[in-house]
Amino acid sequence: MKRYISTLKFKPVMAFLAIILMLPACEIDDIPDPNNPTVESVLVNATVDDLNNLVVGTEAGMRTFLATYYDDMGVIGREHYRFSSADPRFTADLLGKGSSVLDDNTFYTTNPWAGRYRVVKNTNILIASANNTTLISDEEREGYLGFAETIKAHQLLLNLTMMYEPGIRLDVDDPDNLGPFVEREAALDSIALLLDEGAGHIAAAGEEFPFTLSEGFEGFNDPAGFLQFNRALAARVAVYREEFGEALTLLEGSFLDLSTDFNKGVYYTFSASSGDLLNPVFVAPNSSGEIRIAHPSYISDIAPNDDRISKVLLRDEAASLDNLTGKYDVAVYKSNTDPIPIIRNEELILIYAEANIQTGNTLEAVKALNIIRQGHGVGPYVGLVTKEALIDEMLYQRRYSLYFEGHRWVDLRRYNRLDELPIDRPGDDVWTSFPKPFIEQAF
Repeated sequence: MKRYISTLKFKPVMAFLAIILMLPACEIDDIPDPNNPTVESVLVNATVDDLNNLVVGTEAGMRTFLATYYDDMGVIGREHYRFSSADPRFTADLLGKGSSVLDDNTFYTTNPWAGRYRVVKNTNILIASANNTTLISDEEREGYLGFAETIKAHQLLLNLTMMYEPGIRLDVDDPDNLGPFVEREAALDSIALLLDEGAGHIAAAGEEFPFTLSEGFEGFNDPAGFLQFNRALAARVAVYREEFGEALTLLEGSFLDLSTDFNKGVYYTFSASSGDLLNPVFVAPNSSGEIRIAHPSYISDIAPNDDRISKVLLRDEAASLDNLTGKYDVAVYKSNTDPIPIIRNEELILIYAEANIQTGNTLEAVKALNIIRQGHGVGPYVGLVTKEALIDEMLYQRRYSLYFEGHRWVDLRRYNRLDELPIDRPGDDVWTSFPKPFIEQAF
């Protein structure tokens, strides 16, 4: 049965990241800043420089294991195949081949999970340090707290999108006394509350932050802009919670722009500078060995004249592995330094459309959907103006607009439509969630 931007260089913190990568997810004791003081030294009377190092380290850490996360979400969601000459688990476990199941103690489960909790631990240290120093102003403290709580909420949400049924840990402040696993609905409620608390701190942070963010936050690197980013994330959480009226209210405080400025948003950034990271999901066209191949249904299902066909690229020769074949490379990113979106305006327009569908304002929903359609060369919507038909249309637009951004599996799951995903080989499965990581089962 089927189950269903000049770049703020991160290289000063690469040594710090190398240290924390050796540590398990929820048992991180020491997270030095780039100049190697101990954690204890920043927990009491931290300076602005100490706290700013934690901010830089937190933002840099957000990028670890992104490739695995996007492969997890995209392969299970039948957006792409991950062909690997070295590891058959991408085409076996993730696609449920034969008797294969998802492994609770292997890289595709444990690495993204651990990577996100390492950032959560960093934010916890930043919160404790900012609250326990007399060397910063009240407005500066509010800025650090608002940044930390917003990023913490985002990282927890990414792990929840993977785990879904098992839920996640919210309280990991004390590695020796971890909080319990919290089920999905309660976890979403807590993440929404954390974003609201972060928004309150940001609103009290004055006109400027005491820290610098990378170019990925261009336009969102002061309290006013960062608050819009926070509210955008909160709107995403609201639709996950099926709080659609709340989502519309939150969008009013976000950077939603009902135009075709689709790429306005906040991004992970990369560079070829020594010690920094390259875009981990970029693969050159027509590569072999380790490649990402667009799922054939992406090409067969796309509407005529839809310019989102440019997100895939026809190969010189088809690629095949494990009885799977594709003719198109994933081509969302054109170079190894392209930024990866955290959240952008195109998603906010689609959240706006979804929330209006669900609250009965179908005409406004059609208006938003037409912004997406016409922005990609597709004519205006002419289908039925019913809730059911508009949900179909909204999910179609999310599939193509947010391709390879980690959404399709989540979207079909929250609408109980995982059975609509194609089965590539007889006996393949579509998973509903990842298993609780083995390291967490002992706690």
